[in-house]
Amino acid sequence: MTNLGDLEIFAKVVSTGSMSLAGRALGFSPAVISKRIKRLEDRLGTRLLQRTTRQISLTEAGQGFYDRVLGILAGLEEAEFYISGRSAQMHGTLKISAPTSFGRMHIAPHLTAFMQAHPELAINLVLTDEFSDIIGGGFDLAIRIAELTDSSLVARRLAPVRRLLCASPDYLAAHGEPRHIDDLKHHRCLPAHNNDTWRLTGPDGALSLRPDGMLITNSSEVIREAVISGLGIALRSTWDIGEELKAGRLVQVLSAYEGSHNVTLSAVYPSRQFLPAKVRLFIDYLTELYGPVPYWER
Repeated sequence: MTNLGDLEIFAKVVSTGSMSLAGRALGFSPAVISKRIKRLEDRLGTRLLQRTTRQISLTEAGQGFYDRVLGILAGLEEAEFYISGRSAQMHGTLKISAPTSFGRMHIAPHLTAFMQAHPELAINLVLTDEFSDIIGGGFDLAIRIAELTDSSLVARRLAPVRRLLCASPDYLAAHGEPRHIDDLKHHRCLPAHNNDTWRLTGPDGALSLRPDGMLITNSSEVIREAVISGLGIALRSTWDIGEELKAGRLVQVLSAYEGSHNVTLSAVYPSRQFLPAKVRLFIDYLTELYGPVPYWER
């Protein structure tokens, strides 16, 4: 009977397209991965993979075998998920990538409840404002706030993202409130990164602005503090400034305009067909936590 571990290794090599990446994800050396694939092919009596110095591709037999292996592994994951859901016990480590500010504000405070529910599961939370290489970095999933383009990754929408133009009452008292979108040319604007483009949706549809930034920084958190302190006008997400809006420390301006509605908060992971139960549980947890109207909007 074929070793179940060999099937998992085979599936990981196909999904990553690399023996070294598969080995990194599974904790094996490329030599061990190659040996296990050869053992599987010898047992089956057929070649599953075509190997060149540049890439790995499936043979016709390998494609058919891979489709069936995914079903086997998915069934096993569903069985484990059923048992783990009943016992509320998960094991291993869940490695997550998330944006710095969002992770600090809306993931970290909620980890305690999740980890108390699953005390045998360790969390490795990596906060970065760069898009992490999920497969190469060995991440189970990534939380992304972006306009997601088509890719080999699977995205599950967690919550809508609203981005508003805002300023402090002190700034508006000193410089006046813009009445038309063209008035922004005469105001101090604070793009998240220098020369960053603001993609907006307004009464006449979509438009893009490239405001001149007087503050140059690669930190979104610095821009957040700058707009609160009265330095200028910024385009910020409600998850980032919801409390400041409620308290009156910030005021929305040009309310007819918002950031592009194509930007969403999503969980991104490598494959829908081979999704570990720990990943499914965490995504379900965040989906229920945020809801269709996130708590920072209420």
